[in-house]
Amino acid sequence: MSLLELYTEYNRVWIPDTEHVWKSAEIKRDFNSGDNVLELLLEDGTEHCYPVDPSKPQLPPLRNPDILVGENDLTALSYLHEPAVLHNLKVRFVESRIIYTYCGIILVAVNPYKQLPLYGDAIIHAYSGKNMGDMDPHIFAVAEEAYKQMARNHKNQSIIVSGESGAGKTVSARYAMRYFAVVSKSGSKTRVEDKVLASNPITEAIGNAKTTRNDNSSRFGKYTEISFDKKYQIIGANMRTYLLEKSRVVFQADNERNYHIFYQMCACAHLPEFKNLRLLSADKFSYTCMSGDITIEGVDDEKDMEETRRTFSLLGLNEDFQSDAFKVLAAVLHLGNVEIRNFGDDKSSVPPSDPHLAVFCELLGVCVEGLVRWLCHRRIVLVAETVVKPVPKERAVNARDALAKQIYAHLFDCIINRINTALQVPGKPHAFIGVLDIYGFETFDVNSFEQFCINYANEKLQQQFNLHVFKLEQEEYMKEDIPWTLIDFYDNQPVIDLIETKMGILDLLDEECLFPQGTDQSWLLKLYNYLDASPLFEKPRLSNEAFVIQHFADKVEYQCRGFLEKNRDALYQELVDMMRASQFPFLANFFQEDEPKTVTSKSVNVRPARPLVKPANKQLRTSVGNKFCSSLSLLMETLNATTPHYVRCIKPNDEKLPFEYDSRRVVQQLRACGVLETIRISAQSYPSRWTYIEFYSRYSILMSHLEADLSDKKQTCKNVLQRLIQDSNQYKFGRTKIFFRAGQVAYLEKLRLDRLRGACVTIQKHARGWSQRRKYLTMREAAIVLQQYIRGKKAIRKTVSAATLKQGWAAYVIQTHWRGYRMRQIYQVVRRASITIQAFTRGWIARKQYKKMMKEHKALVLQKYARAWLARRRFQTMRRLVLNVQLSYRVQQLRKKIDEQNKENRGLMERLTSLANSHSQTVDRLHGLEAQLDKSSNQKASVEARERKAKEDAGLTIAQLHREKNALNLEKQNLEKKFEASTKEVKESFDHVKRNLLEEKENEVRLRKIAENSIEIQRQDHENEVETLKEEIKRLKEERVSLQRKMEEGAQLNSDLQEQVIQLTKHVKAIPELRRDLNNLQNQRNNLDQKMKQQSEQAKAKMNEIARQLLGGVVEEEVLLGLTPDDSEKIYETEDLQAAFEGLEKATRILENFKREQRESYETQVEGLKLKVDHFQNENSKLQNLFQEKSNVNDSIRDEVSRLSSENSVIPELKLQVSELQRQKQELEGLVEEQNRELADKNKEITNTLHKRITEESSQRRHFEEKAEELEEAKTDLQGRVEELKEENDHLKRQQLIESEIKSKLRLEMSHLTAENMDFEEQLDQKDRLIKKLQIKMKSLETSQRAKQASAIPKDYLGMLEYKREDEPRLIQNIILDLKPKGVVVSMIPNLPAYILFMCVRHADYLNDEARLKYLMNAVIGGVKKVIMGHHKDFELLSFWLSNTYQLLNCLKQYSGEEEFLKQSTPRQKKNCLKNFDLSEHRQILSDLAIHIYHQMISVMEKMLTPAIVPGMLEHESLQGISSMKPTGFRKRSNSTYEDSETYTISSILQQLTVFHSTLNHHGMDQGLIKQAVKQLFFLVGSTTLNNIMLRKDMCSCRKGMQIRCNISYLDEWLKEKELQRSNAIDTLKPLSQAAWLLQVNKSTDDDAKEITETCTELSPVQIVKILNSYTPIDDFEKRVTSSFVRKVQSILQDHEGSTQLMQDTDYRFQVTFPFCPSSQALELMQIPSSLHLDFLTRI
Repeated sequence: MSLLELYTEYNRVWIPDTEHVWKSAEIKRDFNSGDNVLELLLEDGTEHCYPVDPSKPQLPPLRNPDILVGENDLTALSYLHEPAVLHNLKVRFVESRIIYTYCGIILVAVNPYKQLPLYGDAIIHAYSGKNMGDMDPHIFAVAEEAYKQMARNHKNQSIIVSGESGAGKTVSARYAMRYFAVVSKSGSKTRVEDKVLASNPITEAIGNAKTTRNDNSSRFGKYTEISFDKKYQIIGANMRTYLLEKSRVVFQADNERNYHIFYQMCACAHLPEFKNLRLLSADKFSYTCMSGDITIEGVDDEKDMEETRRTFSLLGLNEDFQSDAFKVLAAVLHLGNVEIRNFGDDKSSVPPSDPHLAVFCELLGVCVEGLVRWLCHRRIVLVAETVVKPVPKERAVNARDALAKQIYAHLFDCIINRINTALQVPGKPHAFIGVLDIYGFETFDVNSFEQFCINYANEKLQQQFNLHVFKLEQEEYMKEDIPWTLIDFYDNQPVIDLIETKMGILDLLDEECLFPQGTDQSWLLKLYNYLDASPLFEKPRLSNEAFVIQHFADKVEYQCRGFLEKNRDALYQELVDMMRASQFPFLANFFQEDEPKTVTSKSVNVRPARPLVKPANKQLRTSVGNKFCSSLSLLMETLNATTPHYVRCIKPNDEKLPFEYDSRRVVQQLRACGVLETIRISAQSYPSRWTYIEFYSRYSILMSHLEADLSDKKQTCKNVLQRLIQDSNQYKFGRTKIFFRAGQVAYLEKLRLDRLRGACVTIQKHARGWSQRRKYLTMREAAIVLQQYIRGKKAIRKTVSAATLKQGWAAYVIQTHWRGYRMRQIYQVVRRASITIQAFTRGWIARKQYKKMMKEHKALVLQKYARAWLARRRFQTMRRLVLNVQLSYRVQQLRKKIDEQNKENRGLMERLTSLANSHSQTVDRLHGLEAQLDKSSNQKASVEARERKAKEDAGLTIAQLHREKNALNLEKQNLEKKFEASTKEVKESFDHVKRNLLEEKENEVRLRKIAENSIEIQRQDHENEVETLKEEIKRLKEERVSLQRKMEEGAQLNSDLQEQVIQLTKHVKAIPELRRDLNNLQNQRNNLDQKMKQQSEQAKAKMNEIARQLLGGVVEEEVLLGLTPDDSEKIYETEDLQAAFEGLEKATRILENFKREQRESYETQVEGLKLKVDHFQNENSKLQNLFQEKSNVNDSIRDEVSRLSSENSVIPELKLQVSELQRQKQELEGLVEEQNRELADKNKEITNTLHKRITEESSQRRHFEEKAEELEEAKTDLQGRVEELKEENDHLKRQQLIESEIKSKLRLEMSHLTAENMDFEEQLDQKDRLIKKLQIKMKSLETSQRAKQASAIPKDYLGMLEYKREDEPRLIQNIILDLKPKGVVVSMIPNLPAYILFMCVRHADYLNDEARLKYLMNAVIGGVKKVIMGHHKDFELLSFWLSNTYQLLNCLKQYSGEEEFLKQSTPRQKKNCLKNFDLSEHRQILSDLAIHIYHQMISVMEKMLTPAIVPGMLEHESLQGISSMKPTGFRKRSNSTYEDSETYTISSILQQLTVFHSTLNHHGMDQGLIKQAVKQLFFLVGSTTLNNIMLRKDMCSCRKGMQIRCNISYLDEWLKEKELQRSNAIDTLKPLSQAAWLLQVNKSTDDDAKEITETCTELSPVQIVKILNSYTPIDDFEKRVTSSFVRKVQSILQDHEGSTQLMQDTDYRFQVTFPFCPSSQALELMQIPSSLHLDFLTRI
């Protein structure tokens, strides 16, 4: 479709306007080719004729449909032109209060001049990780795109922020850097991110100033490279500056200020650290009060100074450096106050007594005389001499100002260098993102050298931008396989060549600066001569001191005055030498000569585009233009080496009014910043680009039924589009998108609107027709009623006369008397009938009461027998249950006794070993005594020898030796006696042990035989019982067959009776006919009386016979007589016949009731017999299983006894017995094998051996039978004792005792069987189980007698687990570190580790071992922490250990002995409380650990749930048939990769929540904790969804509100299904629910505004206003929210208190509580499965 065809009636266009640039108008008449006028209707109602040239019509641009207005991306508009862009920005900025808009790859940021809640950390996290276009436009979206492309493509990025002064460039760049600092936190202690952000206040203080357009205008360009490491975390930064406005130091225009740092220092002049600077207020310094404005509204310079000094310190710039910098700045201020006076015609002087001069020289350490001299004089070096020449005041002032500017420029560079040093990267960075904050295109009334350089830089940036946009367009076409056609775009290379090439403007300027006598006028003449031929260079008509350049944005006229001086930036050499000779090193270093260095970048290697000519003159080398050109070339090299991202800042008005839109100022900036150029390039090709899914969803209304039924949506879109738009050049089909030329989407929208309008007209037509028909029918019915009434009145008036009145009265009298007679007759008949009916009724009631009494009597008899049978059955069931429980209990008791005997045996063995050791010690002692005796005898011999030699000298010695000898002899005798006694005692103890072991072995053999015999007897008894049950079942089946046969006979009899009743019914039908005959033929009554009497007698006899047949065997004779009338004389009356017939019917009913009751009783008996048979079968199967299990146990016991007996070689007697048992076992195996081969070989020897073995076994069987009789007698004795105890106690207590015993025993048996079943499943402890059974059987011989005499109450466990100190690491390893939540044991017994650990804690407390208890608790807490730290992302493990930690904490509370925790404990649990230690400190540690685990688990759950929240709650269409999304047509960047991700729905959220809930329940989590976790997750869902609504304008629609409320209802249903309504989780969704309601409610009247403020109590005023501003209609039939309504709501909300934050804090955590929940688990009944490998734990 051509563009001219769109100029039809009702379409709207844009026409130029002087005030608003463009204004809208509506077409009144279709425009046809050849018309010279386009008739329009303006918005104010006036008509306007737009002239058109018929030969070459230039029609005004068309206006986009309202549905496309307010798009996030300007390129998504159907008509792409200047008025469309201007209007779209205005709608978003003024009406929706949205400051960011995309224009392709450009982010357009309009300065709101107001603080907005759009930059918090919550919003940063909301944009983090999102694709560009998923959320509303934002500076954070551009920063995220740059960060993501750097990480994905490993390529450096750049963000170019440009715009006019006051447009918000600095703020946008600051927010971009803040975004990088937040999303890439390194976590290091150096806080590099904070340092990078801290550089902004410093650079703003020394480089920003107040201008007429901006209170914080950047007066320099800045490129900041933020460096990242391989983990893409900030490690440093580097800053480059461009073209500082030095002239501002010495001159400011009206209503402007100097740099902020000067005013900050003056505001802090009273502080002690600034006293030595001798500062005054700002209005006392010439450089700060020049414009008369020294303050900024809303800015506190003193507080800003504190922030500046704080950031100085944060960057590592110490106090000394700050003091030096402040000295230089103060000196500059004092230098501006130095007074220079005229001294003659061409001379000037400075008073030496000037106080500011003295302060300046003192601060900077320079000579006062020298400064005074060289400010007012100049040295001229000639060929032969040097001349000092005075200068006039004007040149002296210029020299002073030049010195001030130079000092400030050097200080600025020094601070920037120090900042770069502080942010220096320690190594080579992996990548960087550059943020360029640079001035935009400028044009003023007077444009000078600064504007020339700024516009030159913007020409270079615009060229780079055009090439990049062109490249992206080409990539997009190639990606979609669309033929690429060359697009004509503006190339500003000629302008750049005009400025920078040889003999260009800059080259001529540098050349003119070489001449000492060069002037601005001479340079301008050269420009006229050399550049006059260029079409881009013009000479003004009315000025000879200016030139005009045609820039890409506009023509700019530059005044040549000051160009040479600013380019030279000259300072007298004498002043330079004085500064260089300063005693202040900080200043002297500024003016030291440096070797010329090429400006390089630390992070990129660049090379110039063309080799620069090395100048020979030093002055040329240092010209400002040359330096600026070099730095600009380096900047372009850097930008070309990166991927650029563009931010264009727009200033909406010059008055700095919030949300005021000046179209003329905005369009001027749009033309200058390249936005309209981007629009123009896009409009030349295919600007509108929609995916196939979006097109199908939007324009399915234009499809026919055949087209819509196609399964291939892509082909459907192609067919529809080819049918709707005939010109194929107006669109192209890509791989994933459809490309439209300008205007085609608007045409499709027009077709869609026409279709919808036609459908609306059709609906309205039928609705109005139905309404009119309804009104017509109502009026017609009313007219008919009126007509009937009127016609009746007319007929009455015509027919009424005197004769007719008389006749009518007579007829009325006759009728009265006749009706009275008839009523009396009827009354008499009715009265007689009523008396008859009453008589029969009363008789029937009496008979019914009698029957009821009889039924109740019979029911009592039946109930008596039934209750007796039920009582007997319950008693038998209870008796069998008690017997089973007793059997299991006795088996358990035997096992306990065996364990105790094992311990005693081990004690005996240890005692025997100790006795052997003591015997060996005694023998050793005896040998020692013998050696001592030999020694004493030797001593005796030596003494006797000496005694013979010297008897006279050793008399006393001999006597003493005799006494010692006697003592030794006595001691020897005593020792020998003791030795003999000890030897005898050892032998006796050894013999005693030997005898005990022999007796134990004999008892073992005897008891084994008894056990085998008892098992055999039990097996036979079981077989007998099985046979008995089989016979009983057979008998019951026979009874059932006979009962069924009787029922069939009864059914046959019932059918016969029914046939007879049918026959009788046929006879009865003749009775009414007889009545009519009697009434009509009363004259024949006498003749018929005899006949009727005979018939009635026959009927009576027949009915009596039938009744007797029916009820002969059912009811008594009295009842039977009551059913038949006794008065035979009156039987012939019809009423009596009818009564007799009714009696017959009653008899039939009685028979049917009896049959039914009999059948029900039979069925009840059959069901009871079935239940009895099933019960017997179950009992039989249980007994068979028990018998089989015991047989298997006995076989395994025999095997293990033989094996272990062969290995036991301690006692010879046991070895012989074991060998005998083994030999018998081998013989039995041989016999079995021989029996298997008996039919094969018929060996006689094997047969004899078999017979011999049979005889031996028969003798053993007789022996076993005798033992069984003894056991049976003991059993009867025990039963007698039980009966006696039952008789002694009353019935109530006995029943309670039995129930309690049964429950406890069943729990014990169930826990034991559960543990054994788990062991069988895992097959991990088969050997341990066999050994345990073997030990039980070996000790059963000794403990069987005690087991018989033991009481029925078992010895209870204490609920403690004993372990050794060296096993504690194994305990922690097995129960904590190696335990898996998915284990079978853990799954069947929740919180099992917690119970096991607490039982170990109880044992440590029982032993009163503080060290063990403390070590165990610390080990448990440390183990849990280790597991949690090692698996901090495993949800199942976190849930498992949270449940166990919470259970352990509850156990410590429950068994602490404190009164508040004992209220719900059982007496046994109170008895098991901790006795010796207070573990309150450990409880606190466990509570803190549980809180940590809970928060970690919540974090993991949130991380798993978050990806599904926004797609499931917002993007998925849960209501089928209601599309709540409007296709945006947003063109994502071609170099961005959008991978196909998983599609989430509301069902995905519910499934994830169900997984969480089931896992928590599976691990035994307390319901209170589950509710708290669910509440936290619901808060996350609500806050995340609400935050996305706040940041996504496309989600703010009425239909989207319906979708959200539907999804909330699904979540509510989930809570009800899981019984979590009391968790208050649904309350956390109230803000989201109110936001959805706000999207659906009417938003137009004052009542609507009041209702909104009263209903949306959970939303803050900021959120309500944001939703209202962001509301987006889906169709043209919906209305936008007017700005007046929003202001009305705002005025109502002013008094409401609420948060000022736009976003909800998704990281908020509700306070978690751990309520005390006592456990009903009995610790003494706990069984430890062997699969946990905790065999070193022993139950006490």
